[in-house]
Amino acid sequence: MAAEPAKTGPEQHARLRGKCPICGGLSEQKYAPFCSRRCADVDLSRWLRGAYAIPDNAESEDGGEEGTGGAPTPDELASKE
Repeated sequence: MAAEPAKTGPEQHARLRGKCPICGGLSEQKYAPFCSRRCADVDLSRWLRGAYAIPDNAESEDGGEEGTGGAPTPDELASKE
């Protein structure tokens, strides 16, 4: 029994490309994983504004709670004024 050649039609190509995480359109290789420069820029803007965040529930390196010591937060500075 001979192995069938790999499918390379438009359906297979579209499936391999995936969807753009911003708009849901088909991603383009040039802008992967996005579909366009616009969607790539939207994603970059979200990162730079801090819209994406990775939650951190771990203890600090010294074993204490997060937020103790170090520089004051903006809220702490505002309450001192």
